[in-house]
Amino acid sequence: MPQQEPHQERATASAFARAGLLAYGMLIVYASWFPFSGWRDIGISPFAYLFAPLPHYWTWFDLAINVLGYIPFGMFMVCSLYPRIRGSAGVLLTIVCGVLVSGSMEAVQTFLPSRVASNLDLLTNGIGVCIGAVAAWLLTPILLQESPILMLRRRWFSPEASRGLILLALWPLAQIYPQEYLFGHGQMAPIISDWLSQWLSIPVDIGDKMRFGHQFNVEQYWLVETLITTCSLVGAILTLLALLREQAPKTLLALVLIAAAVAVKAMASSLFFGPEKAFSWLTPGAATGVMFGLLLVAGMTLTSLKAQRRVTIMMLLLSLIVVNLAPASPYFIATLQTWVQGQFLNFNGAAQFLSLWWPIFALGFLLHRPHRPNGVA
Repeated sequence: MPQQEPHQERATASAFARAGLLAYGMLIVYASWFPFSGWRDIGISPFAYLFAPLPHYWTWFDLAINVLGYIPFGMFMVCSLYPRIRGSAGVLLTIVCGVLVSGSMEAVQTFLPSRVASNLDLLTNGIGVCIGAVAAWLLTPILLQESPILMLRRRWFSPEASRGLILLALWPLAQIYPQEYLFGHGQMAPIISDWLSQWLSIPVDIGDKMRFGHQFNVEQYWLVETLITTCSLVGAILTLLALLREQAPKTLLALVLIAAAVAVKAMASSLFFGPEKAFSWLTPGAATGVMFGLLLVAGMTLTSLKAQRRVTIMMLLLSLIVVNLAPASPYFIATLQTWVQGQFLNFNGAAQFLSLWWPIFALGFLLHRPHRPNGVA
């Protein structure tokens, strides 16, 4: 009887890697073309940068960010191609695709006044893709074949959890971009107001119109932040719990997710505003919201999966509504004036994308029937 190769037989495509590639590709596009304003044609070919001299001004920080930014793309793509295309063929195809993606991003930057298309950026991005592709190739036995990591994933998470895990991994990263309220994602009203103001050439404030001009006092600001923090926290944690099997350490994983979000928030605040501002976002309203959120999650664990899913959707929707109705916080505006984006422009573009769209992606995930565990309605 011919011998079978168990790993070859069991090798299957990774839904986690493919969802990660899609999400990361969207981040690259948003970060590369941020801030999406001032488009103009300066009369040169978008690919002229390929033949220009190397830039005279650059920093090691710029080079490091360009390399690091494309390493995940290389890793996700090699893992996405597996097992249909594997080995050196997968690495080469990934490098070609990564260079084409980076080259296209740079070409479009020719039409943005705040961006500069650079062949040095293309080179460093290509290096990042190469590193990520080779690393994924070497780590294939650990990441994609039978390994303790995969066994743990199967033991703790439902089969439908792959895309949800990508979604939850992005939640702590969504805390990087400065937000007026803790976990206050999806605040699109100010951005849409700016677009309309530029288009109509008159000041437009959608949030003010939805509030009918009502001005908030201190107590109302406190209540709004408490509500936003509570709803957003409950939405994120219940999304995690919906992916877990009964034998999973649910409390531990929930605490790890919260700790990751808090750590990222503190580090980002320290980097952008100074070490003394690392925990300036932990206001009384935010702290109260975290406490209420944890209590509500604890109570929801006693209910059915159907009830948990419906409460999760309700909380995310309520958070979206309130965060777009809420007025700008005077304290936040004063703090934001000390923020100099500078060399973090690419980084902040991706962070803003996550902050704006995370609750929308979460709602899409929860409402998509194939993602519902155990046939939950």
